[in-house]
Amino acid sequence: MVRKKVYKVTFSSQGKVYEIYAQQVEQAPIYGFVEVEGLLFGERSSIVVDPGEEHLKHEFSGVRKFMIPYHAVIRIDEVEKEGTGKVLQLAGQTGTPPLFQPVPPPGKGPSGD
Repeated sequence: MVRKKVYKVTFSSQGKVYEIYAQQVEQAPIYGFVEVEGLLFGERSSIVVDPGEEHLKHEFSGVRKFMIPYHAVIRIDEVEKEGTGKVLQLAGQTGTPPLFQPVPPPGKGPSGD
């Protein structure tokens, strides 16, 4: 019997750390990205609902595959079986961090002198 591979992918995005499980992880055709496909969500009874995983399911509903920039990947592990996905707020992060920070010209300090 051939065992299907399961990957646990941990990455950061917009001040949060995501921990998801997927069937396939590989280098994306777009340079500098990792491609994640076949998201897996833990098995559970219909009585017990994990709000964290429900949030992930809602956020990734309809997504067949997605790409993560290399610099956002924290860790990728091949694991025995899927677990419960999580979204964690980074300490000290209250909102969405700015994408770009202004860079002063060479020889100029931040105050412009």
